[in-house]
Amino acid sequence: MALFSKDLGVDLGTSFTRFADASQVLIEEPTVVAIDINEQKMVEAGKNARDMYGRAPESIEVARPLKNGVIADYEITELLLKWLLQQVSGPMRLFRPNVMITVPYGITSVESRAVHEAILGAGSREAYLIQQPLAAGLGIDLPIGSPSGNMVICLGGGATQAAVMAMYGIVSAETLRAGGLDLDEAIVTYVRRKYGIVVSQVTAEQLKVRIGAAVPQDTEQSMEVQGQDQVTGLPRPVTLTTSEIVDALQEPLRQVIETGRRVLEKTPPELVSDIIDRGIALCGGGALLRGIDKLLTKALGVPAYLVDNPMTCTVEGAVKALPMYNILRRNLPPV
Repeated sequence: MALFSKDLGVDLGTSFTRFADASQVLIEEPTVVAIDINEQKMVEAGKNARDMYGRAPESIEVARPLKNGVIADYEITELLLKWLLQQVSGPMRLFRPNVMITVPYGITSVESRAVHEAILGAGSREAYLIQQPLAAGLGIDLPIGSPSGNMVICLGGGATQAAVMAMYGIVSAETLRAGGLDLDEAIVTYVRRKYGIVVSQVTAEQLKVRIGAAVPQDTEQSMEVQGQDQVTGLPRPVTLTTSEIVDALQEPLRQVIETGRRVLEKTPPELVSDIIDRGIALCGGGALLRGIDKLLTKALGVPAYLVDNPMTCTVEGAVKALPMYNILRRNLPPV
């Protein structure tokens, strides 16, 4: 690695993309881009683009270039990464950074190559890939270099990953190509079926964050939202409660439980006993859903706990992985 090149970790997620160096998280922006349809130019990116969601004129398309954790639109992803890299490093004419970028576990070689080429095209000097569960394990300081079992469940916006790690590698893992955005969609569907009202994905996310939970709560909260009546097409308010959001989320959460269960079933018994002692680390934005630790503890029979840095542990682990590249390289995705 070049002497003056900066080392950066990148967590390329469906909902958010984060850049970090060895000392701090440098930038965190929604993985959203606004494109001028006629000129095919990027108008806005990140938070400014997300604020335009559902509000932009016909001449502007607001899009998420990643779907279920993988690149769905290569050119827009490269534009977004280039913009973020310039925010962090400036024009980068002399010393381009070395980058460790995260990818979901189990993606295809074509999907891996797309990520690798996008970050190189965005302006990095060297680029390496690391699976998100492995990066998360490093970011929360799990002893993944030892021969004992460590389990993480990463609840991302577009994908949910469960993995058991030992000796700097992944022993057993599965990726469910559904995540926080699917929880939002479940709320949209529930409100439409029960009340005949259409609410936006943004409104559904607000319901999930403010009053949502994975299990019934002692204190019932409620929230009024505005939606569009399916019959008349006119605006109509509706008040939803915590217990209704719990009901709405049951099916997508059942899939998360099944993913964790299948990974435990594939794990050697010696490592399972370590996991029972240590518990399952929960990270990603979905881990902030109230009661999800209790739900998974009860369903899997293994204590599950929320880590201290659920949103940033993956990008922090990616930075830590760069100086450890020679140790990790045999377990990293080929490019």
